[in-house]
Amino acid sequence: MRIDQLNVVLRARSQWEAMELGTALVRRHAAAIWKPWLLLTLPVFALLNLAGWWLDNLWLSAFVLWWLKPAFERIPLYVISRGAFGAEPSTAETLRAQWNWGWHGTLAYLTWRRLSPARSLLMPVDLLEGGDAGQRSLRRSALGGGSYGHATLLTWTCWHFETMLQLAGVALFFMFVPVEWLSESLRATWELIGRDTPAWALIGFNLLAWAAMTLISPFFSGAGFGLYLNRRTALEAWDVEIAFRRLRERLLRNAPMLVMLLAVFAVPMLPAHAQHGDAIEAVPHDNHKAVANAEAAVATPESVFGKTSADTAGFRQAAARVYEDPQLGAKRTVSRWIKKPSDKAETPKRDDRSDLPFGAFAKLLALISESMLWIVVGIVVVALAVTARWWLPWLRGSGRSKRDAESPVQQETLQLPDVLPPDILGSARQLWQQGKPRHALALLYRASVDVLSQRADVVLPPGATEAQCLRASRRMPQDADRLLFARMVRTWQYAAYAGQLPGEDDFQALLGDLHRQYGWPA
Repeated sequence: MRIDQLNVVLRARSQWEAMELGTALVRRHAAAIWKPWLLLTLPVFALLNLAGWWLDNLWLSAFVLWWLKPAFERIPLYVISRGAFGAEPSTAETLRAQWNWGWHGTLAYLTWRRLSPARSLLMPVDLLEGGDAGQRSLRRSALGGGSYGHATLLTWTCWHFETMLQLAGVALFFMFVPVEWLSESLRATWELIGRDTPAWALIGFNLLAWAAMTLISPFFSGAGFGLYLNRRTALEAWDVEIAFRRLRERLLRNAPMLVMLLAVFAVPMLPAHAQHGDAIEAVPHDNHKAVANAEAAVATPESVFGKTSADTAGFRQAAARVYEDPQLGAKRTVSRWIKKPSDKAETPKRDDRSDLPFGAFAKLLALISESMLWIVVGIVVVALAVTARWWLPWLRGSGRSKRDAESPVQQETLQLPDVLPPDILGSARQLWQQGKPRHALALLYRASVDVLSQRADVVLPPGATEAQCLRASRRMPQDADRLLFARMVRTWQYAAYAGQLPGEDDFQALLGDLHRQYGWPA
């Protein structure tokens, strides 16, 4: 493997960083991965669903598609294994490679290794390294030892992602169902699942499974490839090898300059070495006495510098004046404090009688302070005892906070008789004139619910909500009855929950419509 051509930074990473490196490679080569993925998996998905529809077992199509995931995961592995070396394959190259690349290892992952939790980590060993079965087994053991747990956690996490995406697709369908139809839709869906599920529903579930697999599987393979690279970097020291290779390349590039520098520094040293050799050859070696005489002659200043007429008396006088300078030869005395070492044996005993007045004063001050502290504590205890009736219930949790004044609408209590009056419209008009519009509308709404029960032939449960009444009103035979009941419910809801009462004309018009449609006496 030409690791010097890698375009990713190889260094010692944690397992989580290695998985993030793999997902980053997938994002970098996203187009090269998902184009061949769609071109290969979409026809397979269509053929499997046609076969399942023909066999009347569409669930089998989803199972076979899920079982073939290791064969599809070769696509992202092929792309990022070459893209990591700066050679991103084209879509046609990736599709052609699926017919003749890595089938000797894929067959194992489609059979006895299909449920392996570390498939994303071990597949690169079989598909990228090759070798015989024994070598691949040893390589799987070596690479999977330190990252098997992280690869298992990766498989578990990606499976949950796919499941949540499928459930989210089902929930997205129900988000577009109106609220008043939601319970009926859920009941109908449950009945479809419990009985003979139609083919379109099963194909929809299969399509959600394929979409979730299409979105998550490339990242699953990329994260496993990141773990594979990290394990090989740690075991084979790829990062150190790359550093030495780069150092060698830099040295080779700078080799001519280094040779030139050595030549430049070596040339001036050659005459000096030659002169030193000539001097050595000029020394006589007849006897040791001649050598000693030569060394003694060289040691004298006259033999080295020759005779000189320098005046040394003036130099001595100048040196004497320098030594007499007070700034150069002056002396000074420095004093500093040094802690005296303690000696318990020689420490004189303290005379307690000399400190007697000060000790008595300190004791008196401490006694006064303590007395004042106890006085303050007593005052606090008395104050707590006096005010216990206010704070003790609150401390126990039974105190009642002061409530704000409630609005007139909340204080108003609707009190309707158990039996409706015979003159419903007259009673409602009387309540309206007495300044009780909510009572009047509540009476009309309750009477309309009774008409609903009679004409729709339904029995409403106690405490039925407005939505339940509206759904039950669909069984009323006449459209005019359904429209008038919906109008009555809407008017009551605006008054009860929004505080928007109808005007005088609207109220009278409502009474007239109720009189004509429901036959209530005016």
